[in-house]
Amino acid sequence: MLGSIDVKSLPIAMMEDIDPENYMLATYLVNFPAGLPVAKLAPVLAIEQSTGTWVPVPGETPEMRQKHVAKVVATYEVPDYEHVVPGDVNFRTYIVQIAYPIVNFGTQISMMLSTVVGNISLAGEIKLLDLYLPKNYVAGFQGPKFGIEGIRKLLGVPKRPILNNMIKPCTGYTAEVGAGLFREAAMGGVDIIKDDELIADASFNSVEERVKLYMQVEKEVYEETGEKTIYLVNVTDDIPKVFENAKRAVALGCNGIMVNFVATGLPVLRALAEDPEINVPILGHMDVAGALHMSPHFGISSHIMLGKLARLAGADIIVHPAPYGKATVLPEKFTKVAQNLVFPLYGLKPTFPMPSGGITQPNIPELIKDLGPNIVIGSGGGIHAHPQGPTAGARAFRQAIDATMAGIPLKEAAKEHEELAVSLTAWKGTFDMIGK
Repeated sequence: MLGSIDVKSLPIAMMEDIDPENYMLATYLVNFPAGLPVAKLAPVLAIEQSTGTWVPVPGETPEMRQKHVAKVVATYEVPDYEHVVPGDVNFRTYIVQIAYPIVNFGTQISMMLSTVVGNISLAGEIKLLDLYLPKNYVAGFQGPKFGIEGIRKLLGVPKRPILNNMIKPCTGYTAEVGAGLFREAAMGGVDIIKDDELIADASFNSVEERVKLYMQVEKEVYEETGEKTIYLVNVTDDIPKVFENAKRAVALGCNGIMVNFVATGLPVLRALAEDPEINVPILGHMDVAGALHMSPHFGISSHIMLGKLARLAGADIIVHPAPYGKATVLPEKFTKVAQNLVFPLYGLKPTFPMPSGGITQPNIPELIKDLGPNIVIGSGGGIHAHPQGPTAGARAFRQAIDATMAGIPLKEAAKEHEELAVSLTAWKGTFDMIGK
């Protein structure tokens, strides 16, 4: 029967018949009631996300399908039943792979996500596990302007982990108060200081106010300590104001920006990164990402949005949750995000992973053990809530970093550094990791 059918126009194919440079391969986890024939439903979903709809239409010709139809290339059931499905099985789980013709969406992130997630996200328990990005697709993107090596060069820090501080409280303070907190953290040795994701161009504390005051403080601290500080001002806003915020900040001398890229959308991050007028590092914050990846059955896996796609769109630094502090992310998910940011991806520069979420000084040895030194360490309360103040909190972090890089246990290093010793005691009851 198949011999009389134009198989090239079918929404199914063998993997070997797919040109990997002309198709994007999406891998899904599917969990459906046992009575639904997923092997038959998957091609229907492939048509739905490419040439057709739920009923045949006259314009969907075999010639059109040959070029534009998505193709199911694999359907694996877990466990892999061969003969009989046990009667007590109510739900059956599958891994489904669909290859989408890149010609359908080109190098557009919006249309690509509309295709590979789109209406499929409404079809039941379906989660996007991964995307294979062909080389010629990635070639259409600039990616990070600076990346890991570029930021290290700007700071003059060639090897050790970079220390970042988020100014706390998160919001509600004036630019003058923020400038004082900036000074204290920078004097303690913080390399990068960023706004919290909850404050951007606020009526009580504008982007312009903060940039003017903070960059003056940065200059003064550099003259005193000889260490540079990058300030990442939060430009998150609606379009077109997000771009106006960014360009105004750069024109005023700011040496970095940040954007809540999941809230604004990946295309906004990409436009910021590819704008020649915004020639400063960009941090992407994970705000809202949990709504996409927290469910084990729905949404998009974290390493896609916070890893591969964020890097593709041009983030130089990505904040992602760490399993050591207040976050509940699994360690293997944490490391997979970081791998997608730093492992080779054709010609794209690697993006700095920035583990965050309740990180304190005692976490440093395990953090470096898990991800290595090519990280930005994000801490807010661990610096600002140090019993001796933010400057001491920052110094304690630098002491913990230096000791770990030298192979010295923190308990030993604390004998020589009061700030570190105080931090180990202060956070012992909250995150008891001093012995690690």
